[in-house]
Amino acid sequence: MTDHAGTTRLPAPLGVWSFQLDVAPMALARDAAAQLESLGFGALWLPEAVAREPFANAALLLSATSRMVVATGVANMHARTAMTMNAGWQTLSEAFDGRFLLGLGVSHQPLVEQNHRGTYSGKPYSAMVDYLDAMDASAYWGAPAGAPRRVLAALGPRMLSLAAQRGAGAHTYFVPVEHTESARATLGPDAFLAPAQTVVFDTDPTSARASARAFMRRYLALPNYTNNLRRLGWSDADLSGDGSDRLVDAIVAWGSLDQIAARVQDHLDAGADHVCVQVHTPDLHTLPLAQWRELASIIPSLH
Repeated sequence: MTDHAGTTRLPAPLGVWSFQLDVAPMALARDAAAQLESLGFGALWLPEAVAREPFANAALLLSATSRMVVATGVANMHARTAMTMNAGWQTLSEAFDGRFLLGLGVSHQPLVEQNHRGTYSGKPYSAMVDYLDAMDASAYWGAPAGAPRRVLAALGPRMLSLAAQRGAGAHTYFVPVEHTESARATLGPDAFLAPAQTVVFDTDPTSARASARAFMRRYLALPNYTNNLRRLGWSDADLSGDGSDRLVDAIVAWGSLDQIAARVQDHLDAGADHVCVQVHTPDLHTLPLAQWRELASIIPSLH
């Protein structure tokens, strides 16, 4: 079986996960990526949803930087064939000296059916196994890039185990710290674990939770996420509507920089290797440059 623990660089403890960069003018996004690198962030994570094609986007942002890893968080297996996914992954890994990290996932049934007009498998685990088999069997005649790395979007124990077996590890999203601890136990000590942590820079409980709920609303409508939270013991009462205060506080870190830094450190203490922070603001079309600069100040203290 192909080893995709690989030689691609894995990022340092703090990174940025950003939808805002996905919709910003490309010239502005490239300049922002260079600023994030200069601030010391280890990685920039890019989504695949309703904006840019992630491989082209990653290439443009990689070309604007020289050290920082650019990762997909995550590329959707329903959006391209396994051969195309493999070729894009190999091409970027070769072209940018191991600074590209492929995050790969099965996505969500409503999104696949709405955005890709595809058929969503009722068995995501089996579909991912078949897709990885097809990727690894794909012909690629470009110049080899060593052994590039991939991580899987994973929440449940079977997908987490697969992430450790067939890749470098896992990228988790919309998870509390307790999930990071259980994910580490499932992955084992050596696999890479990169949870995303959404943050709101607001110390007022009422307005901060309102902002957090605006972010959470779309995800509480997706069964992959709510089923994962139920596995962790969260109740229907916690998950109903826009979520209980307790759930909001567990999913979104809000408050002062010190409070947000503490949540990042909680993930690292629970077994994360890297935390990709997503700054949520009311205006998704404005880059949170000030908040990113604040976050960069905590990098030396993380351990």
